[in-house]
Amino acid sequence: MDGTESSAGQPGPAERSHRSSVSSVGARAADVLVYLADDTVVPLAVENLPSLSAHELHRAVREVLRLPDIALDAFALWLVSPLLDEPSLQFRRNVFFPKRRELQIQDEEVLRLLYEEAKDNVLAARYPCDVEDCEVLGALVCRVQLGPYQPSQPAACTLREKLDSFLPAHLCKRGQGLFAAFRGRGAKAGPGEQGLLNAYRQVKEAVGSDGGCEATLGTHYHAYLLKCHELPFYGCAFFHGEIDKPAQGFLHRGGRKPVAVAISLEGVHVIDSREKHVLLGLRFQELSWDHTSPEEEEPVLWLEFNGDSEGMPVNKLLKIYSKQAELMSGLIEYCIELNQAAEPAAPQESVPGPQAAPTSSPPATQRPKLRRQGSVVCSRIQHLSTIDYVEDGKGIKRVKPKRTTSFFSRQLSVGQGSYTVVQPADSLEQG
Repeated sequence: MDGTESSAGQPGPAERSHRSSVSSVGARAADVLVYLADDTVVPLAVENLPSLSAHELHRAVREVLRLPDIALDAFALWLVSPLLDEPSLQFRRNVFFPKRRELQIQDEEVLRLLYEEAKDNVLAARYPCDVEDCEVLGALVCRVQLGPYQPSQPAACTLREKLDSFLPAHLCKRGQGLFAAFRGRGAKAGPGEQGLLNAYRQVKEAVGSDGGCEATLGTHYHAYLLKCHELPFYGCAFFHGEIDKPAQGFLHRGGRKPVAVAISLEGVHVIDSREKHVLLGLRFQELSWDHTSPEEEEPVLWLEFNGDSEGMPVNKLLKIYSKQAELMSGLIEYCIELNQAAEPAAPQESVPGPQAAPTSSPPATQRPKLRRQGSVVCSRIQHLSTIDYVEDGKGIKRVKPKRTTSFFSRQLSVGQGSYTVVQPADSLEQG
């Protein structure tokens, strides 16, 4: 499901997928290689591989890593093969693992694995982040890799030499640090470096249980994950797709734009793969969906949601071309079923974690507050080429087949979602 490009000089899932996960096969035994988020490998000598269940293989990985029982729910085995070659087997975060449970984890090795995966997604820009958030997250990586900030040490020079280990590559290439590596040791840090350095200075060292002043690494893993929880697409599964570009120019040429579709327990996000920002973010209560796979055309995932056209309410229809359309549709349906089957969360008691931090996340129905105008996590519906409808099926800008209700039956039950079919109005200009 995940095959976006890697960054920061570290191999990402797409590169790791070129490696075989079965290194040798005998009459009954095989050496299975399971990759972790930090690109380390867990070799397993497995007897009678064809009859081995995923649960048994998962248990074998946990035993080798000596992980506690919480790892059974927190991690899953992923088969990753973006180029449709032999897939690699990866031990990664379970999409269905709730964030509120993640914040209660105290085992440092489990936190480290979650941290490494989140860090890889931030550095590879799979998780689009505002510059300010990238600096805060990068500062925590500095703390983990370089230790506590020491005013007497030449921290700026160290950050300059390894800037792409702390910030996403597309930020390093905007004149904020890429050429700073060629400056002398006494040169002044660039804007990106300076922001990272300032954030590094502000990383707090919580007092440990033994009275010491230096926090454990688990404290900073936990802080990193807590910051990532502010991102509405944290913990999602990624899929590749394309959408139509809005028509531009005299000849109305459009073409297509590559996107990543991120699906989690909370909703669906469509992310511009090149510009590294969100194009559309919807909770499941805000959409209706379906997929089509006609033999003569490309598979398509359809997302329908409420919007407006020149100030008038309409239903908008977004077409996502992807060979993984059916898989995405199935995951959306399963996430909705899980949410509907889940009992209302009982009040959580405070569980001491590795640091003095909140131990519960905001309710799943509450969207994170956007603190900045123009944030990369804001939807950019104006950049989308959508088909606009009212209830009778007449397109405002395009004529489409008549309908009496939503095109798609796949949506939350009536009364549970905010998505509604828009009624036609005489004032609307029909195409």
